[in-house]
Amino acid sequence: MTAASASWTGRISRLPRPGKRTYVGVLALVTVVAYLGVRTSGAADSDSSAAFRFFTDVRTWVDDNRDTSPVFLYGINYVRLGVVELVGAVQSLLYALGGAGLVAAAGALSLVLAGWRAAVLAVAGFLSLGVLGLWDESVDTLVLTLSAVLLSVLIGVPIGVLAARVRAVGAVLRPVLDVMQIMPTFAYLAPMTLLFLIGSPAAVIATLIYALPVTIRITALGIREVSPTTVEAATALGSTRWQVLRKVRLPTAAPAIVLAVNQTIMMALSMVVVTALIDAPGLGENIIQALERVNVGAAFDAGLAIVILAIVLDRVTTRAATYRRRGIRVTAAAVAAAVVVALIPWGDSFPTFSFAKPVNDLSHWVEFHWYDATEAIKNAVSAALLNPLESVLTTTPWWFFVLVVAVFGTLVSGWRSAVIAALAAAGIAGLGLWLHAMQTLATVLVATLVTMALGVLLGVLCARHDRFAAGLRPLLDAAQTMPSFVYLLPALALFGATRFTAIVAAVIYAVPPVVRLVERGIRDVPATVVEAALSAGSTPRQLLWKVQLPMARSGLLLAANQGIVMVLAMVVVGGLVGAGALGYDVVAGFAQREDFGKGLAAGFAIVLLGVLLDRLTQGLSRTPAKGHS
Repeated sequence: MTAASASWTGRISRLPRPGKRTYVGVLALVTVVAYLGVRTSGAADSDSSAAFRFFTDVRTWVDDNRDTSPVFLYGINYVRLGVVELVGAVQSLLYALGGAGLVAAAGALSLVLAGWRAAVLAVAGFLSLGVLGLWDESVDTLVLTLSAVLLSVLIGVPIGVLAARVRAVGAVLRPVLDVMQIMPTFAYLAPMTLLFLIGSPAAVIATLIYALPVTIRITALGIREVSPTTVEAATALGSTRWQVLRKVRLPTAAPAIVLAVNQTIMMALSMVVVTALIDAPGLGENIIQALERVNVGAAFDAGLAIVILAIVLDRVTTRAATYRRRGIRVTAAAVAAAVVVALIPWGDSFPTFSFAKPVNDLSHWVEFHWYDATEAIKNAVSAALLNPLESVLTTTPWWFFVLVVAVFGTLVSGWRSAVIAALAAAGIAGLGLWLHAMQTLATVLVATLVTMALGVLLGVLCARHDRFAAGLRPLLDAAQTMPSFVYLLPALALFGATRFTAIVAAVIYAVPPVVRLVERGIRDVPATVVEAALSAGSTPRQLLWKVQLPMARSGLLLAANQGIVMVLAMVVVGGLVGAGALGYDVVAGFAQREDFGKGLAAGFAIVLLGVLLDRLTQGLSRTPAKGHS
């Protein structure tokens, strides 16, 4: 009997153990059965939850104590005043130069920092802003951008250095920076208006918060990558820590710090446009007005001006890190400035041109001739994907959803990510916006699915065909530079004011970074592995599915993570064009004082939804691939 038992035990121990896919499949089946037993009717959210009342009371307290509380008298009001002074100084400087003087200054500065090619681009770019008839608006946008970037660099570079040199500081900052980067742009606006009122100060501070994580992270990375042998050599020669930092670490990390400035400018420029919702001046106002009138052409002009600004600032700052400056640069810059000032016919007679009419004509033609096709696409996606998914999510009890997130998150992403994601889901329920959050989540998941399908397809084509990649690159550059609001106009013209419009705009907005990350992941597969697979007789299809895509897993998961974060940001902006749910709640909170509490709660719910999705996808990307039975 004992021998038989031992024999059976040995046989059982030799059986293959279930893999992760098996566990996931079993849990998925159990989850479906449990859902059928606990699903609800999907009742609407309350209009007067405890969270709404709390945030409304906070606003009332702030309004009543803005001029009496020490928090405002000796803190927030001084910050606001300081930002007002900074914006005023930058604005006075740029406006004092005048049109011709600003073009000359841009050309001269670009010549000094980045060479004659960048100078030509800067002059042509700034002149084109005048040609588009958007000079004043462009200068206002530039004022806010430069103010925010200046503050970001002054604050972010020292913090980045500290985070790189003191491990505890870096550890504390990491989750804070994660949350700051996950937050959709809308989520910044309500707290900023509460503390700093509407206008330029709130816009600059919101932009600062949005751009600061990039400054800190890239600066810290550059300082960490300074060669230890170089630091040891300087220390051996008797240099103090301050001397090592000032004469070794910072000069060596200069290219990374310039890159940090470059990326900060790009982030700030995109955020400044969004702050038009809180009465910030500039090109964002033109886009908002075009959105209200469904004027695609006017939005195109403003969007093109923003793209031009972004390209000029990007090329100059990128080139500045590697350009070799020559001794005659000051003389050349002075001559260039004098020539530009002398030759530019600036004034009321300056020729202008607008793309508004041809773009509007094209938009109307497409809207008229493609109506049946766009309606069919919208209805098919809604019936097959969006409606069923939204029905499941909105009828899921919040406690069951939290439990599912915790269990599946632990299985696929690790317990730490699962705990954070589950707490974020519970926080959404506590805010009293469960139904709207699930509606937003359904839209985000459908948009992400479409984004990943297109992004992976285009990324694979770019990685395998250099000519296709070269042809697509300018379109990707323009798409990533264009402000998010601009994408709403063509989507609105094609599909009307519906939630599907937000999905289309989100896909256009999120596809470019996904394409780049997928392409990079596939190109980074070692050439020796590809050659070995080809020599073993693999076809191009087999090479892709069995070698390149599996080995590019981390890049694909990073692409999914970035795609989800960008889709969430854009879907929320879609609240302006009928997407409803959390995006509408935020917009209504701006527009109607009685809805402020709900709008602010919706902003926090968006942040928690972003944390939930980000933790799960980032945790998944850190989970090593294992064999499956």
